[in-house]
Amino acid sequence: MAKISPVSIKYMVYAVFEAEAAVEKPDVIGAIFGQTEGLLGTDLEMRELQKEGKIGRIEVELKSQNGKTTGKIDIPSALDKTETTLIAAAIETIERIGPSNAEVKVEKIEDVRENKREYILERAKKLLEGMEQKMPKTKEIAESLKNDSRTDKIKEYGEEKLPVGDIDDEKEILVVEGRADVINLLRNGIKNVIGMNGTNLPETIKKLSKDKEITLFLDGDRGGLLIARNVIDNASIEFVCFAPDGKEVEELSGKEILVALRKKIPIQEFLNSFKRKRGNYKNSPFSENAEKKKSEDVENLDKEIKGVNLEDYKDKLEELLNTIKKTRAALVLDKKLDVIEKVSIRGIFSNLERIKNNAYAIIVDTATQNVVNAVEKNNIKNIVANNFSFSGDTKVNLVSL
Repeated sequence: MAKISPVSIKYMVYAVFEAEAAVEKPDVIGAIFGQTEGLLGTDLEMRELQKEGKIGRIEVELKSQNGKTTGKIDIPSALDKTETTLIAAAIETIERIGPSNAEVKVEKIEDVRENKREYILERAKKLLEGMEQKMPKTKEIAESLKNDSRTDKIKEYGEEKLPVGDIDDEKEILVVEGRADVINLLRNGIKNVIGMNGTNLPETIKKLSKDKEITLFLDGDRGGLLIARNVIDNASIEFVCFAPDGKEVEELSGKEILVALRKKIPIQEFLNSFKRKRGNYKNSPFSENAEKKKSEDVENLDKEIKGVNLEDYKDKLEELLNTIKKTRAALVLDKKLDVIEKVSIRGIFSNLERIKNNAYAIIVDTATQNVVNAVEKNNIKNIVANNFSFSGDTKVNLVSL
């Protein structure tokens, strides 16, 4: 017998049967062909239709229990709708299967093409989305070309091979922390920029500060402040400006960069501001006397502010911080820097109130004003964070990672 091609199937007839005695699959198939023979004329003879590939392979499932047999019959059809329903009605006339009385009932006739149409529609949507995502607009192509042409201009400068734009003919230059910051500024049309490749001040920057007017442009977090302390103490700097709180220079948009640069302030104003906020100016590394001596590097200054205990375990703290980055959770540590509990920032006041007696420090991704207030209220000594986003002063020891 010819098999119908799965591609040409239009309809599927689903039927069930019940026989009063035990029967086998050949008995069911034989009943379908034998008892429908001649009912609908030669054009709709089941055997001939199957030979021509208009009726597919008939599938039968059966189960015998307590001397009776029940089962399912699936008949694929490539005929049109009317002819398929005639075939379905014809098999309901079957009265015997094998040696026993039987009854056949058609449950439904399914349009197989409808399922195909649904699949085609869903697949077409996904393919279209892929095309739209991969097909940039003219403006995007032009912008990408412009950005690539700018970032291709990044060069190396000095013995340390610092990342740099074009500073040779510039009287004023921007000093940023790293290569990513330089790339972002070049992408946004600012060429007179050089990076330090880290937190320590390179000798090349010190030399440039003797001939160039330097503006420090640093991240808006505790780390940015620490770098400012080190650079100001070791080089001649005219101005300083910072990215918005909690943001890094490398992630700023063009508008944010321009706003930050407009807010740059002279170094003396910055030093006076530090004096008002922190007091004890004579002993700070921003004092005029400190300009006459070499200050400690950033790591030592960090220890001065925050104390040695946490700094000795900075690797461990960074490892713990990575487990909650970009989440609304905080880790509460005891004096041994073991995790007491992971708590939600949403209920930070009640959470810390409950465990404050054993809490020595908390670790969060971003220390907001709400977090600082909760820590102060519960007399916890330390906050360890990737970013600090709050205004004003605090008695809490702030540890920036």
